[in-house]
Amino acid sequence: MDAPSVPQHQHVIVLRHGDRLDDFLKSWTSKSARPWDPPLHVDGHVRAFKTGLVLQPNRLNFRIHRVISSPFLRCVETAAHVISGLCSVDEDSGGLSSTSLDPSKIKASIEYGLCEILHRKPNRLNFPEDWDWGFNLSELEQKLPAGTVDPEFKPVIPELPKREEELSEGVDRFTRVTLALADKYPSENLLLVTHGEGWGAGLRSVFPMFMKGMKLRDADYCSRFEIRREINDISRMARKFSVVSYNGLTPMMKNDS
Repeated sequence: MDAPSVPQHQHVIVLRHGDRLDDFLKSWTSKSARPWDPPLHVDGHVRAFKTGLVLQPNRLNFRIHRVISSPFLRCVETAAHVISGLCSVDEDSGGLSSTSLDPSKIKASIEYGLCEILHRKPNRLNFPEDWDWGFNLSELEQKLPAGTVDPEFKPVIPELPKREEELSEGVDRFTRVTLALADKYPSENLLLVTHGEGWGAGLRSVFPMFMKGMKLRDADYCSRFEIRREINDISRMARKFSVVSYNGLTPMMKNDS
């Protein structure tokens, strides 16, 4: 009699970007031609690299195969440094370099559907008047480590919305895209780099029972949560995820002041 098969799992980690420059340099927004798209502060670069070190296979007990980022610069830069940390063998490199990056170990892509929720109320997001966000995909891909970009990747959503979203629309988009990406690569473990509002909204939307009785006080830069599902029966994969862990999230009971 054959031994029962060992269940295999798909892991998806959803990561908020690192420290944004306009948190440290308040005048940046008023002087920038693209005030909606701040880069990382140097602290954000370091934090992202160190996050990559923490997410190495020997610490997670599984390998991240693919990193998919929002097109906003702070997310793409976060993804680049996380990848460098993931592939680094030198933890004493000062937090900004990698001594051994093997492009065959990981693939990177940019997904418009992981963008900020385009709703003015919860965000300090400056909107371009003509809804032309000015993202140049090839230029953004050049910011990712050489050899990691997947040329065959097709985004779930091919462009950003051309109008302001209702908050519920943004939450639905984030949830739909997260699950679609997981279904697209069922045999791979994914790291999705996104924004704070989408991060929290996605967790509340996909896992309402996990969040029952809680609300989010804050999500730190490079905070993350991990979800997991069995992949033995592919026909029954959809929406079978469960929350495994979260880091950098400060939950607050709803009756807390």
